[in-house]
Amino acid sequence: MTGQAGESHRTTAFELFFDLVFVFAATRVTVLMAGEHSVHGLFQGLLLLALLWWTWEGYTWLGNQARADDGVVRGGMAVASAAVIVMALTVPEAWRDAPGGLDGPLVLVGAYVLVRATHLTVQLAVDGAMVGTAAGTAAGTGAVAGGGEGARRRLGLSWATLLAVVPLLVAGALLGGWAQTALFAGALAVERAGTHLAARRGGLWIGDAARWSERHGLFVLLAIGESAALAGVGVAERAVSVPLLAGGVLGIAVAVCLWWLYFDVVAPAAEHRLVRALGVIRVKMVVEGYTYGHFPIVAGVIVTGLGVQGVLAHAGEGVALGGFNASVLYGGAALYLGGHVLFGGLMHGVLSLPRLLAIGALLAGLPVAIALPPLAALAGLTLVLVVLVAVETTRFAEQRRDLREA
Repeated sequence: MTGQAGESHRTTAFELFFDLVFVFAATRVTVLMAGEHSVHGLFQGLLLLALLWWTWEGYTWLGNQARADDGVVRGGMAVASAAVIVMALTVPEAWRDAPGGLDGPLVLVGAYVLVRATHLTVQLAVDGAMVGTAAGTAAGTGAVAGGGEGARRRLGLSWATLLAVVPLLVAGALLGGWAQTALFAGALAVERAGTHLAARRGGLWIGDAARWSERHGLFVLLAIGESAALAGVGVAERAVSVPLLAGGVLGIAVAVCLWWLYFDVVAPAAEHRLVRALGVIRVKMVVEGYTYGHFPIVAGVIVTGLGVQGVLAHAGEGVALGGFNASVLYGGAALYLGGHVLFGGLMHGVLSLPRLLAIGALLAGLPVAIALPPLAALAGLTLVLVVLVAVETTRFAEQRRDLREA
């Protein structure tokens, strides 16, 4: 049996464990991008992040309908967790198979297909249980999510989409190189198009609106923490020195600013807006603001962490930061802030001028950062973020107080 998610259903401990597995896989992608150290490698890493994100979002929608720590959903998520761990372990060979052992790209594809197929199978069981046991409850309270004919059409389209992307992924794994990159990008485009069409079938329902903000906020928090930790692990074998310690302090300052910029006002304001929205407006906000709008935020955290790791690896060496490390450091932060601007526009219909100015400052400072020593470039990024935090803390003091009182 599967327990139905209620109006006050919040994130369970098992979902938090599930999120940790996905964030671990995402940080493994950081290691891959650091090893490739190229634009092509960065794009490949972002493709893998997008595949992970899209998969995680599917299980988040599933948790909107049924409790993740109960019955068939818990069993399905346990299977998916194991498959995601396989994906994480295979990430270093995702684009180039190492000699000996299994074929890395094919194992990655197999694990991904298993995660997706498990989700759709569990979704079928959940939809069937809801249609069979809660028709009367739906009429009285509207508490059943996505059952009936609309659910069957969406699920059928989702299965068709998965079957369409499998040949693309397998062919890419076999061909390798740029062909694999193009085919994987095509598979991701098909996945997104299929999901978008499925969502337009209607009948989607959002239970506890605050839960969506909580779930995505936890993922962002885990990504920030794991990225900061990974940057430190990457230089664990270096001798302790003043430049290394200074880089570590600046790296944590960047992580704190990323946290502050999301959790101080943005997350609670979006949650408050989502709670007040009803019906199709609420569903539209979740699909656009959280499912789509949060990917650049998470990707920006991961890429910025890669840049901090590059700084710590060369702190105190007396060399320029270089094009790649400067681009991911400043570009990752700009992507993060750009995701915030997009999220704010989708949720509130407004664009944040201070964040747009900060993005402009980061992009304008990028050519300078390339030629700067690593610590100086990281200090420049920290300065931009600290100034932005100070401006917004002052500007939104009253709004922050009202949100906390609410």
